[in-house]
Amino acid sequence: MKTNKTERGQSLVEFAISLTIIMFLLAGAVEFGIALFQYIQLRDAAQEGALYGSINPTDVDGIRDRVRNASSSPIDLSSLPDEDIEVTVSGGGCVADGVTVRVEYPHRIFMPFATLFTGGDEYINIGAEVTDTILQSTCS
Repeated sequence: MKTNKTERGQSLVEFAISLTIIMFLLAGAVEFGIALFQYIQLRDAAQEGALYGSINPTDVDGIRDRVRNASSSPIDLSSLPDEDIEVTVSGGGCVADGVTVRVEYPHRIFMPFATLFTGGDEYINIGAEVTDTILQSTCS
């Protein structure tokens, strides 16, 4: 089959354009997977803190330590500041009341040009919140 001289290299240009789009979609899927994995880890850490809080609802520092020590890989929560671990005890902190632990973590975006969609910030906050029922308490 004979090709026209004006169409020479057309398939190469089409391949380059479609490969660029496919690579951006693939990078976005990988970025989403990493963020989802970090969310699951934050949720598990918040669950550990809420579990400890259901037994010791007045020990807020202990709850925060439990969250920080929940995992060290793939994200290290040991250096998370107190402002990113919020502990709320509902009611008077008695049995059958609730303890809520909310954890936030700044996720660094690796995907190129993603800052165009995040307003120029290369970090987005990922948060997880867990509420457990208080099982033991010293209140009367």
